Amino acid sequence: MCGILGGLNIEKEVLIKALPLLSHRGPDDQGHVFFNNVSLLHTRLSIQDLVFGKQPYRYNGLTLILNGEIYNHIELRKKHNLKCTTNSDAETFIKLYEKDGLKSLHEIDGMFAFAIFDERKRTLLLARDRAGKKPLYYFCRDGKLAFSSELNTLSSIGKFGINYQNINQYLRYCFTGSSTPYKDIYELEAGSFMTVDTVNLHLEHGKWWSVLDFYQKPVKRNLKDSLEILDALLNRSVSVRLSSSDLEVGAFLSGGIDSGLITAFASRNVSKLKTFTVAFDGEYDESKLAELVSSKYGTEHNLIRIAFSQLSTDIENILSKFGEPFGDSSAIPSYYVSREAKKYLTVILNGDGADEIFGGYRRYVPFAWYDFFSAKSSIRNFFSKVSSVLPFPDEKQSKYNYLYRLSELAGKDPLHCYLSSTVDTFEGYENMLVYTENPFNDLNAFIETVNASQLSGLQKIMCVDFQYQLPDDFLVKMDIATMANSMEGRSPFLSRDILEFATSLDDKFKIKGLTTKYILRELAKKHLPAEIVIQPKRGFEVPLKKWMESDLRDMVNDYLSGTTFSEEFVHKQFIKDLLENKARVASEKRAKMLWYMMALEIWYRKCYLHK
Repeated sequence: MCGILGGLNIEKEVLIKALPLLSHRGPDDQGHVFFNNVSLLHTRLSIQDLVFGKQPYRYNGLTLILNGEIYNHIELRKKHNLKCTTNSDAETFIKLYEKDGLKSLHEIDGMFAFAIFDERKRTLLLARDRAGKKPLYYFCRDGKLAFSSELNTLSSIGKFGINYQNINQYLRYCFTGSSTPYKDIYELEAGSFMTVDTVNLHLEHGKWWSVLDFYQKPVKRNLKDSLEILDALLNRSVSVRLSSSDLEVGAFLSGGIDSGLITAFASRNVSKLKTFTVAFDGEYDESKLAELVSSKYGTEHNLIRIAFSQLSTDIENILSKFGEPFGDSSAIPSYYVSREAKKYLTVILNGDGADEIFGGYRRYVPFAWYDFFSAKSSIRNFFSKVSSVLPFPDEKQSKYNYLYRLSELAGKDPLHCYLSSTVDTFEGYENMLVYTENPFNDLNAFIETVNASQLSGLQKIMCVDFQYQLPDDFLVKMDIATMANSMEGRSPFLSRDILEFATSLDDKFKIKGLTTKYILRELAKKHLPAEIVIQPKRGFEVPLKKWMESDLRDMVNDYLSGTTFSEEFVHKQFIKDLLENKARVASEKRAKMLWYMMALEIWYRKCYLHK
């Protein structure tokens, strides 16, 4: 795992000065290669081939800088008869690329963002993995191009204005696709590539992998066969993520089935697997459930207790690391967990992606019953009127809230139906935003494309989640949380084979009645204690309402009182009413609104103004 930085027609001194901003991603080594007008720089976190795995890696007119891991690279060497002199996956990849070009990406099981410069063709290729595990940002203006693993590094290279549409997207949708808060800086989309002619700076974009393609290729299997295939695929995915490391690999172990299954399969391959469970003082605690799995498999278990006593002083530091407004409050415990686990090891397995591809969220259940995206206009009009007269629910987990949300969903068009079921921050309060037009045409266009397909309602929402929310929220959260602590997180559920298998499954193997993630729960019956199998989905939940009303009340008021950047996007009187708790908003929703605006202020003051 590493950090990459590169430039075209940019002074090498500028790039060398920016490289230390990536040192946390690669504290073990730094390397760079400079050509006539092309610069490639790399910071290394040594995990595979500690001695000979240095980068940039040059071979036969090609130069590679890679951030990530190619887990099946030994298998690919044998399959393609690649003659390699090191144990580095970078060597495997560059030789496979020389042989097959972009087609080689389809054979790779891994997480990656990379750049390859072809000295003969004078072309530069940038690409990202299927799910978007590894980030890649770039800008191209004034005859110059640069790219990097992190926004803070890239934005330090020049002066960039604010992309106001992106900020509006952030507040409205909570994720922002390929745009960033900086004008002229973009993120390469997951499963995408970009080629650059380094002579005339001509750019071409393309998709090399799309989740929608695989949802449209269903395979009929019975449950027994599907379980056997999943068992074998998950075992293999975990196994290669353990073996493709010269360092010890551990596992995050919560009280859920995702991390429990990862631990079960990892324990087959490691005699004394180190596992880590976190408990937050006075709050969310699954340590007893995690101990059941640890005891069953004899892991070397570590219970990490985390207090939020330093919360007000840590929040600015943690959120600033994203280089953009980032409103997912679980970023805070994710950072703390990674920081503590780093004291024991450098590589950790996690359960990321299982919910998005196997149907793990409760909000998926109604979409398995009914395709809300394709509701007739008469039905939408009826439920729109019903929800408009119902009182607001105050408790997030109540049955009334669930029924209220269903009524809302049925009364909305496809875009707003998705937003209401997913992010629900300013949903229903759009008139309190300064910019009322739809700021995210890409999302709307993708939803329209998905809605025009023959997919079911469940497949539609899961497909959109995979395309946007997974790479733009959950995966970037874990990438920053781990890499800020010089740690690598590996996600077996996001392997190539499991992704393509899961998208081909029948809906009834994902949601059955009210049961989420049905096939994983059936698999868990074979490998995990019964108490784990029946547990509902939980994440790193934080007491956001309590934070806004007590723990962080002074901090929120300091950031959002008086003249603020947020009032350029949210009406000032509404911000004032939220702070004084006078707005007619459910308490949980109020807390979320305040948190997202505070995160915006932190980015503006600590990242943008301090450049």
